[in-house]
Amino acid sequence: MYIGLMHLHSTLRWLILVIAVIVIVKYFIGWLGNKKWQKQDTILSVIFTSLFDLQLLTGLVLYLFVSPITQAAFADFGAAMKNSDLRFYAVEHFSIMLAAIVLVHIGRAKSKKAKTDQLKFKKAAIFFAIALALVLSGIPWSKL
Repeated sequence: MYIGLMHLHSTLRWLILVIAVIVIVKYFIGWLGNKKWQKQDTILSVIFTSLFDLQLLTGLVLYLFVSPITQAAFADFGAAMKNSDLRFYAVEHFSIMLAAIVLVHIGRAKSKKAKTDQLKFKKAAIFFAIALALVLSGIPWSKL
């Protein structure tokens, strides 16, 4: 189960990164080019947010129930804080990714409530771009 969830979590990561670049570039073009917000823009933000939600669910199952890394960290949290690998997965990765998903949801909500098309693109582009920067900083690149 652990290996399967890790593969799913890893695959979703790459899918999120690809979709994030597409969505953010499209939204910045929409914002700066004074484009009209269309149904496909709403669909893209729903897909982007949903992928983040699915990633959060798989990550939480790994984090709370099946990961031997976090289980080891939770067994002796004080010692885990002195081990950079354990600390990364037990605290840093989780915190960074949680902040990123919160920003994605805020960006989606603010873009839905925005009065103009340019504000919709602007809100989503900014919040999604910050979330992407967080995700990039929280990926364990050395473990790939």
